[in-house]
Amino acid sequence: MATLHKPRNGAEWATVCVAVLLILLGLPLFIMGIQLAMIGGSFYYVLFGAALIVAGALMLTGSVNGAFLYLAAWALTWPWAFWEVGMDGWGLLPRLFGPTIIAIAVALTIPTLRRIGSPVMSSRGSMV
Repeated sequence: MATLHKPRNGAEWATVCVAVLLILLGLPLFIMGIQLAMIGGSFYYVLFGAALIVAGALMLTGSVNGAFLYLAAWALTWPWAFWEVGMDGWGLLPRLFGPTIIAIAVALTIPTLRRIGSPVMSSRGSMV
């Protein structure tokens, strides 16, 4: 089982904040998405909420895969949004603006997550 990464500098603390934000945003999306799906609405919110929760949890363990999972979910959000509302700018705005701002924050964590996930070599050439 993966353990939580203990942040040591500002970049790692910022990465933890982004990961926690993903989880906090994903929980209501998932829960309310289930409610929406049960009354015949879009199942998208269940999937996107679950992706946010898993992505945030992976990022808390220091895995860059969490960032890539969020970015994949974000990329799939674009065709879904256009399918759902077409070219209606006001309809697209709430579906794309927030996730895109978060995608930028997540993308900025990738170098830190790669550094956390890479093994550190000691001066003797062995992994630490």
